[in-house]
Amino acid sequence: MRKGAASLRFAKVYLEITNVCNLSCDFCPGTRRSPRFLTTKEFALLAGKLRPYTDHLYLHLMGEPLVHPALDQLLGEAARLHFRVAIVTNGTLLPEKAQILLASEALYKVSISLHSLEANGGLSPGAYLEEAVAFARQAEQKGIVTVFRLWNLDGETPGQNRLNDAFLERIEAAFPGPHPLLRKGLRMSEKIWVEEGKRFDWPDLSLPERDDVRFCLGLRDQIGVLCDGTVVPCCLDHEGDLALGNLFSGSLADMLDSPRARSLYDGFSGGRAVHPLCRRCGFAGRFAKKFT
Repeated sequence: MRKGAASLRFAKVYLEITNVCNLSCDFCPGTRRSPRFLTTKEFALLAGKLRPYTDHLYLHLMGEPLVHPALDQLLGEAARLHFRVAIVTNGTLLPEKAQILLASEALYKVSISLHSLEANGGLSPGAYLEEAVAFARQAEQKGIVTVFRLWNLDGETPGQNRLNDAFLERIEAAFPGPHPLLRKGLRMSEKIWVEEGKRFDWPDLSLPERDDVRFCLGLRDQIGVLCDGTVVPCCLDHEGDLALGNLFSGSLADMLDSPRARSLYDGFSGGRAVHPLCRRCGFAGRFAKKFT
């Protein structure tokens, strides 16, 4: 039974601090929205409204969070609100922003998308990974988890995953074993992990509908807020197609209790995707077994 909207708690909330990225990866859909950065004042307003609903704030949805010019101030505000913060980054700006991250009292996890390198030419795999490993070692000393992500393991395109084995070999050499198995990958050390996963099709209204979408964690485990304040049910709604309202001016409780939110939630409770965007989500297809 769904709780009253005002009493809902989420495992995490995605707050997009910018939709601007310094790379252009072929696996990322990007966004047609106008480029935007949250101001520190806007961040404080949105984060304050989200605080009753979660302890864990993820500072991304689209965009590269490390390009934000006021990242240190945003992390400081998150600490003031006693959030535990996670960041997903392509890792290319770690040498510039490492000290800001390491000094944060709020940051508990940094996930580095290593597959970003393969999607962009001109980057040196050796130097890139050395910098990522160096950051992970420093972060571990601060009690911060680092996750090396290899999430393009579909194996359908020749050469597409050519760096995966090389990355894993270098990481294993940097952190001598044993490397216990985790649910999604390997533990290199106490706070340094490798996670692996398959590439998926982001939801897009231009794609054909799928027949395997039966369930989603949106509005259950998570919600997202775009950098213009738009509230979305999940972290994959990169264009705001399922907008529930705007958090700058509206009440999150009212949005979560809206007809659209209730319809989405109740539909998935019964194993049915009610919105056309959801029926075009490759990630949600992974939950099909829940209703088979």
